Amino acid sequence: MKLLGSDLSPYVRKVRVVMAEKRIEYKYEPVDVWATDGKLQQFNPLGKIPCLVLEDGMSIYDSRVIVEYLDTLTPVHRLIPPTGRARIEVKCWEALADGILDAAVAIRLESLQRPEGQRSDALVKRQLGKIDTAMAAMAASIGDKPWCLEGRYSLADIATGCALGYLDLRFPQIEWRARHPNLRELAEKIFARPAFAETMPPR
Repeated sequence: MKLLGSDLSPYVRKVRVVMAEKRIEYKYEPVDVWATDGKLQQFNPLGKIPCLVLEDGMSIYDSRVIVEYLDTLTPVHRLIPPTGRARIEVKCWEALADGILDAAVAIRLESLQRPEGQRSDALVKRQLGKIDTAMAAMAASIGDKPWCLEGRYSLADIATGCALGYLDLRFPQIEWRARHPNLRELAEKIFARPAFAETMPPR
């Protein structure tokens, strides 16, 4: 199988970390999402990454759908509980972490793609508020637990690590470590894992 992505995308990183944790072999192909040649659209009509292309040519897109599929491929290190409330809790954590990323990416696109005079301070403030409240909710939920849920490493931790890593990359002014020491401790454990070290985005 082949993964189309970008080294700087936190959504792609989430998929790559899952593949590494589950020891799934694949070919990684970096693509330019802003290219006008239509290559990416051949596999994902939305032109978005990550996009997983299977051996039979089927394409799977959206990071949440891809990691769900990958977790079914091998019993090695199951990252999503198969049923019940535990499964929903992991998926809610992923949605919360992805929400942080959605807000952060929205701020970045507002800053990079709009002329300075047309940028919306209100939009940026609203998205920063989402990031702040989401991190506060994460910190409150973790408390003094070693991992996000059930005392074991899961997709919840992977998604959280990718979100916090992206804030480090693009928004170092958000001093989340000082405000949330338990998130800092969690991040230190997550970032020390080989799957995260190997997918560290270039700075």
